[in-house]
Amino acid sequence: MKAKSLIYYHYAFKAMGSPCDIQLFADTHAKAKMVADAVIADVNRLEALYSRYRSDSFLSAINRVAAAGGSITVDDETAGLLNYAATCYDQSDGLFDITSGILRRAWCFDLGKLPDQAQIQELLDKVGWHKLRWTPPVLEFPTPGMEIDFGGVVKEYAVDRAAALSWEAGIRHGVVNLGGDIKIIGPRADGSPWRVGIRHPRNKEAVMQTILLREGALASSGDYERCIIVDDVRYGHVLNPKTGWPVRYLAAVSVVGDFCVVAGSASTIAMLKEDIGPAWLESLGLPHLWVDVHGGTGGTLMPMASTEESVLI
Repeated sequence: MKAKSLIYYHYAFKAMGSPCDIQLFADTHAKAKMVADAVIADVNRLEALYSRYRSDSFLSAINRVAAAGGSITVDDETAGLLNYAATCYDQSDGLFDITSGILRRAWCFDLGKLPDQAQIQELLDKVGWHKLRWTPPVLEFPTPGMEIDFGGVVKEYAVDRAAALSWEAGIRHGVVNLGGDIKIIGPRADGSPWRVGIRHPRNKEAVMQTILLREGALASSGDYERCIIVDDVRYGHVLNPKTGWPVRYLAAVSVVGDFCVVAGSASTIAMLKEDIGPAWLESLGLPHLWVDVHGGTGGTLMPMASTEESVLI
């Protein structure tokens, strides 16, 4: 298909608590709509399966078993997510832990006050991937009262699936953006890269850096989504599963990788590694950008001056 015969289409939607969109080039409106509808349907399917806010989700069914203590057999897709979570747990020395979501019970960011240490400690007793037993396809919770949360994995997984579905449908030029996690389907129709603007963690209206991508994925983690400020100290929502307290060194991390799920977990792990996060990112060899809580920056992402027609994250 010649580039000049392709038309640009943009579809915006909301999913997983975030504004989302897919931009693509197709030869007909019917083709573009078919692809966009398939992508949106699949994202909604994954949200219905793994949302912690829905009592009818499969995740909620898992957590009802976890609360009582018991075992449950999972399907292949869920097993894949659990296997990836187990790998991240091992490679992060236990910092990337999908059982740590229970800590949000102590951190009510809308209340504007710090939690009681005794409450945090009580919840920490129920945190730890090593405390459950994962023998595919059976997930067992010997310690009652635990829960799991795919929040650090499933949105990025959905991005990768959306791009793959688009490619399989014949789309060769486009980008998927789910709440700031993006995957390039292919360059723009004329072969030029997509401009991706990375927002500043302390100013949503400011673009900290703009990069050019023809392929790959980019994901970010930061303390800007939900936080409280007590005695001039900022406490973000990225919680260390070993202490129960928010990370305090890096304000935001962005990572580029072949897959969004890898970029997302890498950015989160870097946040959790605190002051050794930058060095750990260097060791990965993936292009990245970090900002610490004092405004210092570092990384290997190459910036561009213009933000015209940027996909903002």
